Amino acid sequence: MFELSEEQNDFKKSLRTFVDREIIPVAREMEATGEYPSAIVDGLKEMGLFGLTIPEDHDGLGIDPVSFGIVFEELARGWMGIAGVLGSHTMAAKMIAEHGTDDQRATYLSDLASGSRRTALALTEPDAGTDLQGIKTTAKRVEGGYLINGAKMWITNARHADPLPVLVKTDTTTTPAHKGMSILLVEAGTSGFEVTKDIEKLGYKGPESCEIVFENCEVPESALLGGVEGRGMQQVLSALQWGRVNIAGRSVGIAQRALEESVSYAQERESFGQPISEFQAIQLRVGRMATRVQAARQLMYWSAQSLLQGRADGETGMAKVFCSEVALESAIEAMSIHGGYGYSKEYEIERLYRDAPLMSIGEGTNDILNTVIAKSIFSGRTKI
Repeated sequence: MFELSEEQNDFKKSLRTFVDREIIPVAREMEATGEYPSAIVDGLKEMGLFGLTIPEDHDGLGIDPVSFGIVFEELARGWMGIAGVLGSHTMAAKMIAEHGTDDQRATYLSDLASGSRRTALALTEPDAGTDLQGIKTTAKRVEGGYLINGAKMWITNARHADPLPVLVKTDTTTTPAHKGMSILLVEAGTSGFEVTKDIEKLGYKGPESCEIVFENCEVPESALLGGVEGRGMQQVLSALQWGRVNIAGRSVGIAQRALEESVSYAQERESFGQPISEFQAIQLRVGRMATRVQAARQLMYWSAQSLLQGRADGETGMAKVFCSEVALESAIEAMSIHGGYGYSKEYEIERLYRDAPLMSIGEGTNDILNTVIAKSIFSGRTKI
C-alpha cells in the first residue's frame, strides 16, 4: 500500500477542512443557480493552490505529484466543478514553467501562482478532440509575430485566462503533423480573440466551458512558448501526464463522496423496521464500492509517484482509466442505495451521477488511453 508522508497527510487534512467548511455547504445551491464560485476561488488563492505546479523561485508551491493528486481528490469530493477551476490552470502553468523562455516565466509565473492571473489550455476543436494532430487552427508567420485563425471548443476557464496557451499549426505541410505544431500564449484582450459562448453541459457546473474563435488574431514572436516552433505537441503531452493524475484524483473524490453519502443514508434510512444498512444487499454494494474506491486511490497515488521518474504515460493512463470507471460505478451504486431519493436534486447523488461520466472522456477517452497503456507496455516503458 502506498503510504502518504506526514506532510502529505497534514496537507490532505487541511484541504478536507476547507472543502467541508467552504464548498460542501454551498455547492448544490450554487450549481442550481449557476452562480460562479468567486468566494471559493478566493479561498483557493489564499491557500496558494493556483501555484501548485509553479516552482518556489517563482512564488509557487512546486508541489510533488502525489500531493497534486490529493488536491483534486479532495476538491472533487466537495464539488467536481471547483476542481475544474484549478485543473487546466495548473497544467498550463506547469507547461510555461517547464518549457517557457526566461522572459515568459518572469512575465507570467508569479502572477499565475498568486491567482491574480489565471490560465487554461486551448487544445480541443470542433473536429479534433483526442486526435490533437487533427487540429485546424493555424498560425501564419507575419512580420514581428503570428496571425492565428481557427476555433476551439470545451475550453474551461477561457473567460478568465490571461494568457491562454493555444495549440496551433505553424507548419501545415510537414509530416507527421505534430512536428508542425506549436503553442502560442494569447493574452486577454488581444484583437481577433473572442470567447463566443459558454457551452451548456449535463454536469461539471461551476467553471465555464467555452467556444472561442481566432480571426486574424495577431500575437508577437515572444508569444511562442519556448521560442522554438514545432514543439507544441511535446509540450502538451508533458502537461497531460499530470492532467491524467488530475482526472484520476477527481474521479477518486467523486467515488469517495458517493461512498460517504451511501453509508450515511443506509444508516439513517429505515425499512421494514430497521436501518437498510442491516440488509445484506446493501452491505454487498457498500463493501464492493469501498474496496474499489480504495483500490482507485492507491492506483492514483502510485501513478502520481511514477511521474518523479520521468515519462509515465502508461502508469497515469492506467490510473485515469480505472479511477474514472470507479467514479461512474460508485455513482450508480450510490443511486441504487438511495432508491428514488438518489434521483432527486435534494440529494448529492444526482449531481455526482451527472459529474462522473466526464471523467472517462476528459484528458483522452478511456478507449484511446487503453491503447496508450498497451503501447507503453510493449515498448518496455511500463513494467508489468
